[in-house]
Amino acid sequence: MQIGDSARLSYHYVTEADSEFLWQLDQDERVMRFISGGRKSTREEIEQVFVPRFQAYSNRPLDWGLWRIRVVATQQDIGWILVRPFGFFTQYPEIDNIELGWRFCHDSWGNGYATEAAKQVKEALYRYGIDTFSAIANPDNTASINIMKKLGMTFSHEFDYKDSVYQETVVVYAT
Repeated sequence: MQIGDSARLSYHYVTEADSEFLWQLDQDERVMRFISGGRKSTREEIEQVFVPRFQAYSNRPLDWGLWRIRVVATQQDIGWILVRPFGFFTQYPEIDNIELGWRFCHDSWGNGYATEAAKQVKEALYRYGIDTFSAIANPDNTASINIMKKLGMTFSHEFDYKDSVYQETVVVYAT
């Protein structure tokens, strides 16, 4: 399956060759505010933690993984969309519930790109037969929560997310 271009954006499957792009995106404290409290990722964290994590859940035939988002008009890479089974790194992953996530450069905020990209990915997966989606966010991250609502998701619950790398109280929105 391939995620086709949307009105303004194109979608490219992320591999370890994209580690420079992933690192650059994490160098803005505003982007990292609700992820790491604003702390920028190091190159070592990208290469030794982030890349192996997304490789663990990447499954190209199912479109699980990260999708780099590019503005068609400018050819500028502006962020990524995450697709994986919900709770993949926890004790209870939900294979039939696909988690959507996103991270976009600050300069692209406020243009509807994250919503457009997440909708395009969700619709492509829906056509493939996936009909249960979830997303998580820091409870104070109203911008991400607004995207979840635009995707037709509603508040499900709040819980203490914990895996071998991350631990944080999050809100869950789901379809």
